[in-house]
Parts: sequence; structure tokens; C-alpha cells
Amino acid sequence: MGQKKAPAADDSLEPKKRRRVGFSSVDAGVEAKDCIKIYLVSSKEEVGASNSFCLDPVDLNNFFEEDGKIYGYKGLKITIWVSSISFDAYADIAFESTADGGKGITDLKSALEKVFGETLVDSQEEFLQTFSTQRNFIRSIISNGEVLQHKASSTSDVEVIRMVVGKTAAGPLYSRLIPLVFLLVDGASPIDVLDPSWELYLLVEKKTDEQGDIYNILLGFTALYRFYHYPDSSRLRLSQILVLPPYQHKGYGRYILEVLNHVAVSEDIYDFTVEEPLDYFQHVRTCVDVLRLQKLDSVRNAVNLAVSNLTRGKLSKKTSIPRLMPTTGVIEDVRKSMKINKKQFLQCWEVFIYLGLDPVDKYMEDFVSIVSNRMKEDLIGKESGTGGKQVIEVPSEYIPEMSFVMFKSNAGEATSTVQVDENQPNQEEQLQQLVDERVNEIKSIAEKVSQHRTSIVESS
Repeated sequence: MGQKKAPAADDSLEPKKRRRVGFSSVDAGVEAKDCIKIYLVSSKEEVGASNSFCLDPVDLNNFFEEDGKIYGYKGLKITIWVSSISFDAYADIAFESTADGGKGITDLKSALEKVFGETLVDSQEEFLQTFSTQRNFIRSIISNGEVLQHKASSTSDVEVIRMVVGKTAAGPLYSRLIPLVFLLVDGASPIDVLDPSWELYLLVEKKTDEQGDIYNILLGFTALYRFYHYPDSSRLRLSQILVLPPYQHKGYGRYILEVLNHVAVSEDIYDFTVEEPLDYFQHVRTCVDVLRLQKLDSVRNAVNLAVSNLTRGKLSKKTSIPRLMPTTGVIEDVRKSMKINKKQFLQCWEVFIYLGLDPVDKYMEDFVSIVSNRMKEDLIGKESGTGGKQVIEVPSEYIPEMSFVMFKSNAGEATSTVQVDENQPNQEEQLQQLVDERVNEIKSIAEKVSQHRTSIVESS
């Protein structure tokens, strides 16, 4: 690389002062979650009020640039209000100044429309008017829905209403709920509002205003997909469930789940499953199912037998640790009677075993060994199994990445596709951590079930 030669210095001249050249700092941007606040409001008086319900925490970074940041603004503050009456939204954007600091200036309107879509109104005045003009939005939407269950008390009047996509106004309603689904349901993607196999179950409360007029508010909803099951049945899969934040931790999620269980049994579907349940929902679901399952004679008898085998002698003295699993007949009886599939039943099974231990401390070591052994086999696989299924890729001219065959392997062949850490100590530590978490979860569910049993006895 060539360089220009500097001119020779003239000693007769005094040295000139060099001019300092300044460089503007590159814009570091601001994360969306640090400058945006979202409030859920039910009246125009709540807009701007200090006691408005803030949806926190909400991760908005996925909707802004690749790194989740907003660029080009100084002193940026965005306040968004979402109406729980009509689910319209309004964004108030305030900032001191804008400047391109090397990363451009983020188009805030376009970014917010990715989240809120057509529910985002242009002016605050228009937004405030929706509390009166859209007062009966939910009431009109549910007018052609099917009331499944009504729960009235001195403080509330709640209904669960089924809306089938394509046959009711479920599609337009869900389109307005999509922003809250994006913000509040982890990893959610919108359902197809044109597919009639989707069903919405709405939890709605009846309210009376100061003038004595009745209106409805939405407390929460769940979206289920109805699959065909050969030859003449169907399966229900819960895909999304959301109780709006102001109404959470009041038993509404459990209430929806109980209604769905009733639907599954009364309509004699094949089974009722849940798509990738979050830990908290799975906890509630298992509590509910354990209380349901304890009414089945086949389950009680199977649990008594398993507990008897566990308490018969120290497992450490035996050559192999038994899994103490329910029989195929019991598993099928549970599916037919309660519409609970095998995977969920086995989640409940270990809770039943724990509840049957008396005293718990005496048999806890053996119980943990059974849980550990079961998890090790499920996650890592047996060193020498009785055979299972394997999937292998085969060459094909038709969609190569989707070409495979499945076959049943013989005894001793590897059947697990789980990648195991070759570092044995680390692997054991990970397994022990998972076992500890599972045992704590079992204890927590068992405690809640026991409390529920006690409250029923005391009230009877």
C-alpha cells in the first residue's frame, strides 16, 4: 500500500498546531423491553392512570431488528395501552430527538404493526372512544356460541363458551387476540382461523355497569384442534391456553381444564392431549388428573399392588430395580374412562406411588431409586433392551430429506436416538439434577392433592 510522503520540516517556521478530528460514537441502540411499557385497561379512566395493570415482563425484542434493539432515538419512551373490552391498542411514542448513529433510524410504526396489526389505532381519541362504541364486542361475538358450563356465585357469573372456527365469529375474535398470544404465550404461533378443526373455548364473565346494562369481558381462552381418529372417533389437542394476567392465580385456568375434561368424556373422544405444556400448566394439569384418577377402582388397586411391592424389602439388596409400572389393561381403562393418554397417566402414576408410602421417610430412598431408574431408561435407554423401533434414512429421488424406513430392532440393538454426553461424571450430574427436580415436583403435587382431600373431608 503506497503512502504519501510528508513534506520536509522547515526549521525556520514555528510548528503548527494539529487540528483534532472528532468521530461521533456509534449508536448502541436501546433494547425494546427497556423503553416500552404495555398496559391492559378496561376503561378510558385507566388510560394513563398510575394504577393501570402493566403486562410485565413482556419480551418485545424479537420484533425489533435482528438484535432486538431500537436505533436512532434519544430519550425514547413508548407506552402502549391495550383494551380488554375490544382488544384495540394505542401506542404513545415520545422522544427527545432522532439521529442516524450508523445503524439507521428504526421505523417504530412498522415494528409495532408487526405485533399489534390492525388492532393498532392511530389516535388516542379514537382509542378512548372504543370503550363505549365497542362495549358489547364480546357479547356480540359469543351470541352464536355454545354455552358449555355456567358457574355463578355471589361475586361472579362465569361461563365457558365453545366457538368453532368457520361456523362462528371465532376467527375475527382470535385475530384480535393474536397480539396478546405473541406477547404472553411462550413460543406461540397463530392458529389458522380458516380451519374448521380449530375450536376456541372462551372464559367469559358477565358484568353490570352503573346504568344496569349487562356486558361481557373475556377472562381467558384456549384453542383446541380436533383430529379425526379411525374409525369413528376424534382426538382433542390443546394448543394454546391463556388466562389474561389480571385474572391469573384465581383458579380460572383449572376451571377451563375441568370443563375440557368434561367435554372429552361426555363426547367420548379417543383422548385429550396437550401440545408441549409449560411447566406451570403441566403442574396444574397433573393435580387435576390425580384427583380424577383416584376415583377409578382399577387405578387404586394397581397403586396398592405397586406400593406393596415397593415396601416389601430394600431395593438396594435386589439385583435389578423394578419400574413398578401399571399394566396395559389399567392404562387402557384410564384412556377409555378419563380420556387421559399413557404419557400423562404415567406422570400421575408416580404421584400415586408417593402418596401411598407410609411412612414416607422409610421408603423415600427406594422411591427415588425407582424414579431415577425410570428416567435413566427414558432419557438414555437400556444398555441391553428387548428391542424397539429405529428410523434410518434411505436414498430416494423423492424429497430425500423425508425418505426413511422404520423397523423393529432385535434385542441388544441400540434404540435410543438421544445424544448422550460422553463425559460420564457430567452425565450423572445432569441425570441427578433431573431426578431431584422430578421428585420435588411429585412432592409439590402430592401436597396439593392431600390438602384438597383434607378440605373435602372437613367440609363434608
